[in-house]
Amino acid sequence: MRRWAFLLILWVPFDALAQTPDYVGSEQCVECHTDEAEAWAGSHHALAWTRVDDGHVKADFDETRFDHDGMTVDFERDEGVLQAHVTEKDGAKKLYEVHSVVGIEPLQQYLFETEPGRLQSFDVVWDTEEKRWFHLYPDQDLPPDDGLHWTGPYKNWNARCAECHATGFDKNYDAQTRSYASVQAEIGVGCEACHGPGSAHIDWTQGQSVDADLSEFGFTMDWGKGRTETEIQQCAGCHSRREAHGDGNPIPGKPYHDAYNLAVLRPGLYHPDGQILDEVYVYGSFLQSKMYAQGVSCMNCHEPHSAELKADGNGVCNQCHSPAGNPDFPTLTAKEYDTPAHHHHAEGTEGAQCTSCHMIERVYMGVDGRRDHSFRIPRPDLGLGQDACTDCHQTEDQAWAAQQIEAWFPVSIHRSAHYGTAFRSALTGQANGPDELLAIATDPQIAGIVRATAAYLLQPFGSEEVAMQAASLLSDPDPLVRANAVPLQRQATVSDQVRRLEPLLSDPFRNVRISAAKEFLNIPSQSLTPEQQALVGQGMAEWQGAISNRLDFPETHLVLGGMAVTFRNAPAAERAFREVVTLDPQRAEAWPMLVQLAQINRGPEAGRAALEEGLTMLPEDPGLLQLKSQLSP
Repeated sequence: MRRWAFLLILWVPFDALAQTPDYVGSEQCVECHTDEAEAWAGSHHALAWTRVDDGHVKADFDETRFDHDGMTVDFERDEGVLQAHVTEKDGAKKLYEVHSVVGIEPLQQYLFETEPGRLQSFDVVWDTEEKRWFHLYPDQDLPPDDGLHWTGPYKNWNARCAECHATGFDKNYDAQTRSYASVQAEIGVGCEACHGPGSAHIDWTQGQSVDADLSEFGFTMDWGKGRTETEIQQCAGCHSRREAHGDGNPIPGKPYHDAYNLAVLRPGLYHPDGQILDEVYVYGSFLQSKMYAQGVSCMNCHEPHSAELKADGNGVCNQCHSPAGNPDFPTLTAKEYDTPAHHHHAEGTEGAQCTSCHMIERVYMGVDGRRDHSFRIPRPDLGLGQDACTDCHQTEDQAWAAQQIEAWFPVSIHRSAHYGTAFRSALTGQANGPDELLAIATDPQIAGIVRATAAYLLQPFGSEEVAMQAASLLSDPDPLVRANAVPLQRQATVSDQVRRLEPLLSDPFRNVRISAAKEFLNIPSQSLTPEQQALVGQGMAEWQGAISNRLDFPETHLVLGGMAVTFRNAPAAERAFREVVTLDPQRAEAWPMLVQLAQINRGPEAGRAALEEGLTMLPEDPGLLQLKSQLSP
């Protein structure tokens, strides 16, 4: 069986072959688009990332001090230069100048350039409401050698944040030197971050012709009536929890599933019923909603340039949910919703706000409240861990809340079976088999992200029978479902795997093609025709390209190390796990692998040396302590 040596494939990024207009900067738009530019200028988009001298610094740098868990920070201005004197908990001291500013409210964060080109997000931030410094992670022990320390890989601005706070951003990470040469057309989310590079548009205003692959006005992104899904996907590029396939911003207008792998409703990110848990940035919850299914877009509720809500309080919802209704959404029942007869709370109170019941709020980054955009009806009767009722009535329990709702709405279609119950059973090991998950995954009436999650949760139930029953998902209209259904074919026969997965190697969306290509790693190449081998090679190349853009992520090298172990390439595996612990010495799962691989590749002494190194970083790690007893001379 020949192994796919995909890391040796010469990869040319397909996007590099396409000619696109050039970025010109938001200032070029102001003269003709005065109202839009004025609305944008004060928005959270425009102020997502600014320079210190732009005048947006909110924090007190006039000789203020912050102390936390053995760390001390003294903030000051030195002839107009903002500085932070940081004394770490291990006693190390260093002076940093503020490089740039992130956000405007309710908190503001500051970036330090710790090495040339490397920007790090400082964990001590400014609360713009309370006017105080605070630590983003007050309950965590984060010494300087921890990967989660503010100087570590997970707080690196270039890799983790910049692409959504800049326009025309390219990360440009050099894996050999572990350094960055990042560039962007503009810091902040400028006009071209949403509309696309503007040079061809300027040519259009001067009477020049526009290329056929651009919009009629010369943009890569075509906004306007009838483009709802395209517009939602453009917003979703940043407002989602996802894995990026590219090196920075995709050109606006690029389909979401070409650029990203969207996180499904996984544990740790969402509750079993799909409500938000961790910070998931809206898109994943919105995809669950009936509003999304009926064609509601971001801009039905949010002004596109100011990003503010279109009305105050319940006014946003009353645009449609009222006796007048909305002709754009004819399936909606036109009736009075903003009344105690519906919400059963006193008018003018928090309980009377639509968002209190239908958009629960969770606080991230200490003070930043974000609302769930699944617009769900409260279901305390499910007992799945959270609900809007007990969010407010914290002295009551879910049984009480369920009784109240049943008393208000004794006849309701909204207390039927819910996929969250099946998801909880699967996640807790209490499912009696795959049948419930299969029923959810194959039900076209259920939201695509929910069906994709059911496919994801089916993996532990993998069998030839499940592979056969799930085969229809490979041709599902939703690319997220197709991508997550691919792994369910692992237990099928080789011939069935090839037959079912080959069409996905030519899928319209890169994320699906990559998902399919991964499965061919364990399919013997002699089982494929030359044409099929060529398709697999193309998919592998796209996967390689995506991986090569994430080589500054420790988790990427965990994947590469595991892959090399599977292919019995011990030297490559050791290099990969060595890179994991170089980037993040606290990754406990990497050290035992590194120790064993060092012993395999270079003998017992090398294994013991790696073991001692690991124990220096993680002296209480059970895996390393077990290896110590085994490797003692």
